[in-house]
Amino acid sequence: MSEWGFAGLSLRDLEYAIAVADLRHFGKAAERCGVSQPALSEQIRKLEAVLRVTLFERSRKSVEVTVEGAAILRQARAVLREARGLFDVARSHGDPLAGPLRLGVIPTLGPYYLPLVLQSLRGAFPALALRLEEGMTDQILDRLQANSLDLVLIALPEPMAGLSTEALFFEPFQIVAPESHPIAHLNRITVEDLRGEDFLLLEEGHCLRDQAVALCGSHPRRAGRFASSLEMLRHMIAAGEGFALLPALSVKDRPDLDGLAAIRPVEAIEMGEGQAPTLPGRTIGLVWRSRDPRNTAFRRLAGFLRGHAPQGTQAAPDPAPEADPAVA
Repeated sequence: MSEWGFAGLSLRDLEYAIAVADLRHFGKAAERCGVSQPALSEQIRKLEAVLRVTLFERSRKSVEVTVEGAAILRQARAVLREARGLFDVARSHGDPLAGPLRLGVIPTLGPYYLPLVLQSLRGAFPALALRLEEGMTDQILDRLQANSLDLVLIALPEPMAGLSTEALFFEPFQIVAPESHPIAHLNRITVEDLRGEDFLLLEEGHCLRDQAVALCGSHPRRAGRFASSLEMLRHMIAAGEGFALLPALSVKDRPDLDGLAAIRPVEAIEMGEGQAPTLPGRTIGLVWRSRDPRNTAFRRLAGFLRGHAPQGTQAAPDPAPEADPAVA
């Protein structure tokens, strides 16, 4: 240990190296880290000198991680996870909902939900400084597990090994269709009306795409029926390309849809004898690492969000209180 020491090795340098590995580009890594490219490159060279390992193979066209570099970077990610845990523990002894909190959110929810709740959050938790990051479900769950995010807002359910979850609210789906489309003129729309229809979808990777396919039981039969975002889907609908199943918050109070598209609810699905009908939709939940020392504070935050479920959604029931391990 004395031969190597820690002189010249910093957590920031590890963050630089991980950014280069993630983005395979020094310029983009520098932009992510908020430094100039020459400064980042110099720190990477110093890090390689301290570790006596070449982390990256550099060329004019690409940046590749070396075999030795891959092993070093795996350990670097673990070091950063544990280092961030120091701040989690420190915050847990003060006010866990004061200071920065890194929140990941899926793109089909963030732009439509967060503007409705941020002002209330600021009023209830004035010392809370949210740092928002948008990403696909798999991406933000990976970052949560890596301790790069503190909390994520996603559609449930998802595999949750090592994670804690609280449901916040149920958001129904609605049909958005051009006024010229036959489905816009049905007196009532059921799931059976959607089965086998050639509808518009988001691209692969969006959980909303999977939910729509599961509900309607089919994939589009023609090319060009996919969009990269809900905004693009809306433009395709307005252009008469077809209809889509969209979350209620994404079409709520949207003047840009007036005269271009009809917004219609989908009737509840009959679930069988003795079971209540179920509306097509999704349950939005708050997720965090089970081992996070701020667990109690995060449950308090979930309770606040549940109590401020947006209009047009249905608040989830409060979870049963957890058993006291000292009593059990």
